[in-house]
Amino acid sequence: MQIERRRLLAAAAAAPLVHVPAARAQAFPAKTVRIVVPFPAGGTTDVIARLVAQRMTESMGQPVIVENRSGAGGTIGAEVMARAAPDGYTMMMHNLTFPLASTVQALQGKPLYNLENDFAGVSLSANVPFMLLAHPSVPAKNLAQFVRLLQGNRKLSYNYGSTGPGSVMNVLGEILKQETRVDMTHIPFKGANPMRLELLAGRLDFGGDQLSTCLENIRKGELRALATTAPVRVKALPDVPTVRELGFPLLEIEGWNGLFAPAKTPREVLDRLSKEAAAAARHPEVVKRLLEIAADPVGSNGPEMTAMLRRQVEQFTPILRKLKLVVE
Repeated sequence: MQIERRRLLAAAAAAPLVHVPAARAQAFPAKTVRIVVPFPAGGTTDVIARLVAQRMTESMGQPVIVENRSGAGGTIGAEVMARAAPDGYTMMMHNLTFPLASTVQALQGKPLYNLENDFAGVSLSANVPFMLLAHPSVPAKNLAQFVRLLQGNRKLSYNYGSTGPGSVMNVLGEILKQETRVDMTHIPFKGANPMRLELLAGRLDFGGDQLSTCLENIRKGELRALATTAPVRVKALPDVPTVRELGFPLLEIEGWNGLFAPAKTPREVLDRLSKEAAAAARHPEVVKRLLEIAADPVGSNGPEMTAMLRRQVEQFTPILRKLKLVVE
């Protein structure tokens, strides 16, 4: 009897240890979850983060808030994320600039974080085409005409804006300069909105933005879409050609916005975040709003988000090595 009693006590003591992961997943979240957005408020990535955060707040029973940490082509916010505790209470919503700016820094030998080891994909929330834009005063209707304009008049002093060194527009602008031997001055900004305002004012000649935040400007004739970097023409602007159609295949890149968590986040917590984030992106109200801003809802799982990131790193690493961009 004494031996049997000891066995029962031992089993009782061990039982909580067996169920700790399940209990932890059920208890999560017990407090506010934040989504770091490495760009200013009002841009496409910020808007999508807030849509997803609102729905996740409703489904998870705890506040999910957005915190904007902009600058340096999104790398400041990414560094904040990389240093966050891997407990599931900090995520990051980033976009196609993430693999580019991170690769530029790695090639410089000055990485603020390790793209492969510091981040885990949570969910690809939405695909958003990236558009190459010009002020209407620029006498070119598409990217090929824009390049011919610069090649034909070397005295033209045109500039282009980006969301910072290593950002997608900085990379695309420098690829265009190198491949076509045209000259433009790069002017970096802390976010897409400040850059777009300068483009609208005519103080910038050329730039780029995610379709969601520039579509109305294009439709009103306030900005001219010279091309999309997407693999196919966008439904909202069927007359705008792709960069590949115009003879610039190196500029082709798929636009996206997705969530990441610290790489060492417990698997059961990461799975919960992935499930909730994917469901949020696919919720009818969120889908309706995303479609209204020309974003294509996805709601993928974590591995699919990570795979997208790796594909774009592999695509652009040889190009970026050749460009030798510098990020301070």
